[in-house]
Amino acid sequence: MRIIVDSGSTKADWIIYDSNETTQISVSSLGLNPEVITVDEFEHRVNQLVEVRSNKELVTELYFYGSGCGTPRAKNVVINFFKGYFSNLQELHVMEDTYAAVYATSAPGEEAIVCINGTGSNCSYYDGNEVHQRVQSLGYIAMDDCSGSAFGRLMIKGYYLKSMPLELRNLFEQKYDLDADVIKNHFYKMENPNAYLASFLPFLIANKEHPYFVNLIEDQIQFFIDYYIKQHPEYTSAPVHFIGSVAYLLQGCFKDKLTANGLKSGVFYQKPLDGLIEFHRKR
Repeated sequence: MRIIVDSGSTKADWIIYDSNETTQISVSSLGLNPEVITVDEFEHRVNQLVEVRSNKELVTELYFYGSGCGTPRAKNVVINFFKGYFSNLQELHVMEDTYAAVYATSAPGEEAIVCINGTGSNCSYYDGNEVHQRVQSLGYIAMDDCSGSAFGRLMIKGYYLKSMPLELRNLFEQKYDLDADVIKNHFYKMENPNAYLASFLPFLIANKEHPYFVNLIEDQIQFFIDYYIKQHPEYTSAPVHFIGSVAYLLQGCFKDKLTANGLKSGVFYQKPLDGLIEFHRKR
């Protein structure tokens, strides 16, 4: 049995094939980011999938593309977990989610700049053969600019500092529990604070035409272009592809900013899974 997993911090999508590669099952779990959840929570989330738990002994091949797997320490956490969880595993590949984005959007032999703008964010250059990471992400506290967690943080900050216009503040507090104790409990005591911040994104999407959010969105995209995309000298010629809900749902804004900066828009996918399935099929 072979499994392909594409995991962000918020959600993980699983594709499960039987031993004959004739049956394909698609299931989802909560996100499996080793940087923001414990090993026990990691196991709990995997165990929620009956299709996986009941076939543990049959799994021989696993490809895991995950956010948070960019450092050897975090990557080893995932490797050690799956080696212990699937007793008959013969082939295991654990890679950062960047590779899922690259494989889903870019053809072998063709260069591209590939961005992820979902719960978190990053940006890589693909030379047609190898992936080059010129900006090391430090996670949602220091970086992850132009992501769901970044926009969530800015909205909460704008609400509390009263820089958010009153009409938006009233709507915001009607939709969410913005009590300071509730927010701080999510920040300091609960799992996935980055996913919690990203949970405010639907409010921004619903009100993206408001001048306050127009400026907020444009500023974040421009910052991402200046300090992430333009870290790669190839930006002058390579198309720029995007994966993730932020880029997908705001792609009109992204395309306008890319054009204004003389960059070439590539494809926009909310999730890389379909492209990953095709990539592995060809392999």
